Amino acid sequence: MTSFGFLSTYPPTQCGLATFTESLALALRDGPRSADIGVVRVVEHPEPICSAEVVHHLLKRASGGETAAAAALDRFDVAVIQHEYGIYGGLDGEAVIEILRRLHVPSLVVFHTVLVNPTKHQRIVLEQVARAATSVVVMTATAEQRLLDGYRVDPSKIVVIAHGAPTDWGAIPRRQKAGPPMILTWGLLGPGKGIEWAVEALAELVDFDPSPRYVIAGETHPHVVEHSGESYRNMVAARAEALGVGHLVRFENRYLDRPALRGLVAAADVVVLPYDSTDQVTSGVLIEAVTAGRPVVATAFPHAVELLSSGAGIIVGHRDPAAIAAAVRRVLTEPGVADAMSDVALSLVPDLTWAAVASRYGELADHTLEASTSIPA
Repeated sequence: MTSFGFLSTYPPTQCGLATFTESLALALRDGPRSADIGVVRVVEHPEPICSAEVVHHLLKRASGGETAAAAALDRFDVAVIQHEYGIYGGLDGEAVIEILRRLHVPSLVVFHTVLVNPTKHQRIVLEQVARAATSVVVMTATAEQRLLDGYRVDPSKIVVIAHGAPTDWGAIPRRQKAGPPMILTWGLLGPGKGIEWAVEALAELVDFDPSPRYVIAGETHPHVVEHSGESYRNMVAARAEALGVGHLVRFENRYLDRPALRGLVAAADVVVLPYDSTDQVTSGVLIEAVTAGRPVVATAFPHAVELLSSGAGIIVGHRDPAAIAAAVRRVLTEPGVADAMSDVALSLVPDLTWAAVASRYGELADHTLEASTSIPA
């Protein structure tokens, strides 16, 4: 039975990588494989280990921890390493390269970001990580193509495995039409999320009777709070008030556990993802919205373009409140549009559950181990 060691942030840290790692690790542990798992958790400051899955802490801002982290991962058959700039120590997170070089077990490195225009050093870091990895996992075909076009990466190492979603997400019932329409955005807040454009779009929908409500769920990203407090959230709230729609906007400024988030998603008529980024090749919120069967209006970031082209949502231009408003209006008013989007979205669910995604990682690990044992000593 293959065992998996993970290197990543991990709950109680609240970020996309932590949620991703927990979901994948538990799907491997609790699924048909019943795999042994362990997590080397990346932390900002010393703290007690408070999770049964965590076997070691890697202190980001301390030097010399790479050897111990690699040794902890070597206790497992395969190391699964999440890569994102800024998660690890050193310039552009370059400390992870030393961990990879010290590993004796095969490594699967998951690239959460593949930039079109990286700095020279960012490109060097990504290429060295890919060189040291046994396999490189990306979550979209767009990310794979970016690697092939813009980086020196061995094509034979690249594998595309989708981001997963909760197994019960597709069981969320379709909202019954009662009360005002509800527009929903969720996830960690911060500059670049484009929430202000969705608020401006809301101001163009006040002719509805009753007017739509816009729920913005999630805390501000901890790194944003550290550097600029709640200035982004306050700016969005001020803009809503200035546009006369402050009473239609509700902030859920808290971490939402799965039942609470599921309840919000169940109440939503449409999910809006108005991100500013033209680089984003992976969005866990997008995957969750689609697998919940909710119509999605999203800006043209790469993951949305790729996933919604099947008809599960509507793509709009960046920073274009009028286009967002027109798309939301279409979902809420044109007969059959929302149901058709939901039907397409739910047809994608079988390949996107965490159980299905964990199966792909298990197969990749088996293949990687077989290949490594067949190499002559």
